[in-house]
Amino acid sequence: MKVLKFGGTSVGSPDRIKKLLDIIQPQNRQIVVLSAVSGTTNSLLEIAQAYLSGDKNLASDLTVALKDKYEIFVKELFATEEGLENGNDLINYHFNLIASFANEHFTTIEEKIILAQGELISTTLYHIYLTEIGVRSKLLPALDFMKIDEDNEPIIEYTTEHLQPLLDEDPSETLFITQGYICRNAFGEVDNLRRGGSDYTASLIGAAIRAEEVQIWTDIDGMHNNDPRIVKGTKPIAQLSFDEAAELAYFGAKILHPQSVFPAQKYKVPVRLLNTMEPEAGGTLITNESERGKIKSIAAKDGITAIKIQSSRMLLAYGFLRRVFEIFERYKTPIDMITTSEVAVSVTIDDTRNLDEIIKELNNFGTVEIDSNQTIVCVVGDFAADKHGYASRVFEALKHIPIRMISYGGSSYNISMLLDDKHKVEALRSLHNRLFE
Repeated sequence: MKVLKFGGTSVGSPDRIKKLLDIIQPQNRQIVVLSAVSGTTNSLLEIAQAYLSGDKNLASDLTVALKDKYEIFVKELFATEEGLENGNDLINYHFNLIASFANEHFTTIEEKIILAQGELISTTLYHIYLTEIGVRSKLLPALDFMKIDEDNEPIIEYTTEHLQPLLDEDPSETLFITQGYICRNAFGEVDNLRRGGSDYTASLIGAAIRAEEVQIWTDIDGMHNNDPRIVKGTKPIAQLSFDEAAELAYFGAKILHPQSVFPAQKYKVPVRLLNTMEPEAGGTLITNESERGKIKSIAAKDGITAIKIQSSRMLLAYGFLRRVFEIFERYKTPIDMITTSEVAVSVTIDDTRNLDEIIKELNNFGTVEIDSNQTIVCVVGDFAADKHGYASRVFEALKHIPIRMISYGGSSYNISMLLDDKHKVEALRSLHNRLFE
């Protein structure tokens, strides 16, 4: 069995929904994971924020506006009177639910219920559409088998235990449809996966049922060897290892969330990135295997803040770094890059919500310097210790650009450099010309 995930743009219009059958072959046994229609989750978030702020009139206006869009969507999607009636009944049900929160005390619990409506609508609309055209499918509510624990981590064993029986009920069923992103939390409340959303759902389901393959269908033909929005002549990468894909995703490749690859990696389920607009394109295959002797890709992560702590107390002192890192841990602030010397340590973060408090505590250790508006440029490939010349090619390409930090040797497939935002475009283009031209 394969797991196929389609993102918001892939279900972004009635025409695109209808064309999914060009990719989905109902005779093959598969689970189709759908995101909300593009733009829906942002609109639902605006509605929820209006409720949270107590502005019920704004929430009502936003709800009506989004419902109007879906009424047009339904008219274009269905060709029969029965299909149109079922589609409108569905829209009325979900938007009446959203409107009903005006009569309740609104908290983050209700906010998550509202955010779940996008995926519930898109999957049921698709199920109704398939029924209308005579294609058998079974709708599987993700809230019945997707669960996170008290640390917001998904429980794969729970998914296996509750999903597999649903798949086994009728062996003749081949096409199953379910929601991405949404789940229940440890208290049984409606919640969501946050990191990676629907991609994460597809990977978790693939891991839970030991799928033959997980396919992530988006609007680009695989992961490219550089940012195609900035650099001309980029090409999709045919093959990546899970570790390489995670590095690229973490450091800026928007096609895939880094968290999404871990469940599939753990259970050795291949992941393939494919283009809904060009189904015949080869895309990118992600497995445990890595092609040796190659530089694969370049990515950039914006909005980085560098923090340098300089202290003579660090010299020959054990426990110093632990105490520094404990500060970031207390404020739940992840660190991206780390470099050290005998009397200083520099780290980078992208979450600055608690920066003032962190700096205040770090001042107890020594002098603290902050550099904002930084970018991490990451080059991924085979940088094993026995390879010669690859690192020098990277630094040769950037010899005319000031570099704030360098991270090399933390893994055998990544060199990361920190530089000012204003040098990002030049760095990406220069690296591309030196490494791929």
